[in-house]
Amino acid sequence: MTTAEINTYIKNFSLNKQYGLFADGPNAVIEYINIGNIEVPKYINEFWTSKQRQASSIHEISYRACFKPQLPQFFIQLLSSDNDVVYDPFSGRGTTPIEAALLGRQVISNDINPLSEILTRPRLMIPDFKDVEKRLNTINYKKQARADIDLSMFYHPKTESEIVSLREYLIEKDNYGVSDEIDNWIRMVATNRLTGHSKGFFSVYTLPPNQAVSPDKQIMINIKLNQTPDYRDTKKLILNKTKSLLRNLTAKQKDSLRRIGGTALFFTEDARNTPEIKDETVQLVVTSPPFLDTVQYSKDNWLRCWFNNIDIQNVSERITMSNKVEEWTYVMNGVFAELYRVLKKDGWIAFEVGEVRRGKLKLDEYIVPLGLNNGFSCAGILINTQDFTKTSNIWGIKNMEIGTNTNRIVIFKK
Repeated sequence: MTTAEINTYIKNFSLNKQYGLFADGPNAVIEYINIGNIEVPKYINEFWTSKQRQASSIHEISYRACFKPQLPQFFIQLLSSDNDVVYDPFSGRGTTPIEAALLGRQVISNDINPLSEILTRPRLMIPDFKDVEKRLNTINYKKQARADIDLSMFYHPKTESEIVSLREYLIEKDNYGVSDEIDNWIRMVATNRLTGHSKGFFSVYTLPPNQAVSPDKQIMINIKLNQTPDYRDTKKLILNKTKSLLRNLTAKQKDSLRRIGGTALFFTEDARNTPEIKDETVQLVVTSPPFLDTVQYSKDNWLRCWFNNIDIQNVSERITMSNKVEEWTYVMNGVFAELYRVLKKDGWIAFEVGEVRRGKLKLDEYIVPLGLNNGFSCAGILINTQDFTKTSNIWGIKNMEIGTNTNRIVIFKK
């Protein structure tokens, strides 16, 4: 076959035709690998890019190792219908639940880290901007308030007093059981503004907001940059971020988020044991689990957990972190057993994993046998190519050849 004939063939070739998923485009490639004596197709193409459809501004909450909204959007539109249940057992910042709600699907969100619900639920229950502004103006900021830990390397004393006052206000509202959607929104935005590398954050210049450095590391950054924390107006920054999050939401999208938010389910369970989710009720799972011990979630989120009065040690002990792939796959096998229980017949899983250990370890090839052993059929491995970004350095990747410049999604059907 000529190159043109091959491209035409690939363009018209469905992702394992019996499943009806399409690998379109002149640059699409189909490869086959043997995993456990089973030939599994790998579909390589630019299935989606950030340019194809601008993601909603409501997604713009930073969290370590999160995927772009275009990924769940692709599978939600392809493999589910209006009001179907979409579930993410490792929800993180809530990209899958938020995108599912925008597309009119019912959502279930689970993450062993309570921060996930704090960052996700408020964006399903969108408040009015004026109500947020009014509520902020009622909070009593105590000028002499100080944290119970040393945060002087991050914040100007006046900024720290505002953060501590806000924290105490939110904790008190929770203790009395009277927190509402506006309080939850303010908590979510403030959590996202704690540290960052621009004037839009509460802190002096530090690392990007998806990771919080240790106090000792921040002192070193301050010395290197010859900087001291300057005052940041926390109320103003919360309102600015609120405007930014809401800036391109349509009235229809707000209504959809609120409607879905009213029935959305949130859990902080081990993904291997979610008894609250009924048997065979989920149409689609779109998720990305922790990639071994590549990301240290407890270290990245220590300051966010402090602000939200969360026991970081308890969270750290419960998150699946292992440097051994055998231990990781043991846990993931239990996850697939539970997903088989909750998934409907003819339901789907899009399980995103990455290349780690400088591209030497392809977790997708470990995931395929787990799904098969738990009763699923494997439609293939979809590899979405994309431009290399600085984010790939998180995984210790330095170039296009071995970089995590791709999404690797294993697709299963029950």
